Amino acid sequence: MLKAELLVKSFGDLQVLKGISLQVAKGEIVTIVGTSGAGKTTLLQILGTLGKPDSGKVWINQKDVFAYNETELSRFRNMEVGFVFQFHHLLPEFSAFENVCIPGYIARKSRKEVESRAKELLGILELSDRLSHKPSQLSGGEKQRVAVARALINHPAIILADEPSGNLDSHNQEELYRLFFDLREKFGQTFIIVTHDEHFAGMSDRTIHIKDGVVVI
Repeated sequence: MLKAELLVKSFGDLQVLKGISLQVAKGEIVTIVGTSGAGKTTLLQILGTLGKPDSGKVWINQKDVFAYNETELSRFRNMEVGFVFQFHHLLPEFSAFENVCIPGYIARKSRKEVESRAKELLGILELSDRLSHKPSQLSGGEKQRVAVARALINHPAIILADEPSGNLDSHNQEELYRLFFDLREKFGQTFIIVTHDEHFAGMSDRTIHIKDGVVVI
């Protein structure tokens, strides 16, 4: 599903990633843990093609993603990679339903297909009664579920999540964790999740520990 080989990334004189290699199989829920500054978010951004390494390669579904030009890479990212962030990044002027639809519209799918899929996902995530609500009218847990639905709208190969439970209370954290496993069972979805939550890391299929830009055992 995903393979990364010898990823190196520096910002100025600071080398953040120092030759990281990893593989993730289809349907796996993999967590990445490490202290602040270990390189977790930088790694996740490169795996999701939001950033490029100084050297090294990433393959998603056997496609060498950084062999694409910028236009091709943007389309690939929109179709094949879903993102869930700690602070949701929902557009405040749009409803929950509209936020979920946006990546489908960007992909130039038919409006009927996109809106049907959005309603299906929001129903699965128990948000059918929140379709017309703006983000300011939603709880933290509801916002995060909308973000998950948005990440799923284009049937991505993989979902990458950066501290998705970091802004939630303990009840909503548990709800989100259960949701990830439910989505894996329902859709065969693959997840790579950066987290500080050792409890959730222990629930995942596998945990990758990052320290000072390298994978440690």
